[in-house]
Amino acid sequence: MTDAPAPSSPPANATAPRSTPFPSTGRRVLVSGASRGLGRALARAFAANGDRVAVHFGSRRDEAQETLSSLSGTGHVLVGGDLSTPEGAFAVAGESADGLGGLDVLVNNAAVNLPHPPATTSYEDWAAAWQSHVSVNLLATAHLSHLAAHRMIGQGGGGRIVNVGSRGAFRGEPDHPAYGATKAAVHALGQSLAVHLAPYGIGVASVAPGFFETERVAHRLVGAEGEAIRAQSPFGRVASAEEVAAAVLWLASPAAEWASGTVLDLNGASYLRT
Repeated sequence: MTDAPAPSSPPANATAPRSTPFPSTGRRVLVSGASRGLGRALARAFAANGDRVAVHFGSRRDEAQETLSSLSGTGHVLVGGDLSTPEGAFAVAGESADGLGGLDVLVNNAAVNLPHPPATTSYEDWAAAWQSHVSVNLLATAHLSHLAAHRMIGQGGGGRIVNVGSRGAFRGEPDHPAYGATKAAVHALGQSLAVHLAPYGIGVASVAPGFFETERVAHRLVGAEGEAIRAQSPFGRVASAEEVAAAVLWLASPAAEWASGTVLDLNGASYLRT
């Protein structure tokens, strides 16, 4: 596994205005974990914006194909691969860049979120849960970001990296502690990358959604549990995946360069922090 090295420090003219401004459309976009749910909404939002999308999937090829088939425009590609290993992340980034002819935007959406309440989970299952969450939620995000940044630096036109974090990074996740912890780490990673990559014209930001509706969690929105979840927000509802995707699309736009380093709360005032 080899990769062309990026400069260890910004080039002398890195802070000079780029001859070609970062485009608002027609970009090459990798969305990880795009087979369904938020990933599908993200892929559709970028495609509708006139971008070309690499639709990544881990194991749900048929659903990812449905996502691909639903995208407007042309030039989109389907990319399968296991992000839980450095080799897998390397292959996904390479195949995406090859299929699209480069990378301008990376959206780190792929994630593991499995319950492992500390008091009732065996040590063996606890350790396995942490391993899987760290491997995908944090390390895959770090590896794909590194690989995409090298591509963007080599292309010389700037870029955008947007990480999908979580409200749970701030308020805690009692039954999913590894999820909350890894999403907090993703937020911190994004801020570190934002500082380092700014001289190359690469903006990095994160979103921290609260509860939003997808097919995976639709069963939780019925009955008393659904009422309690909707009551978390003073708006009396949960978000749609499309609302989250719209925020990600903006953070990936030229207009959002000055938002680099931000962690954008998207929780309908259900959790307020200072």
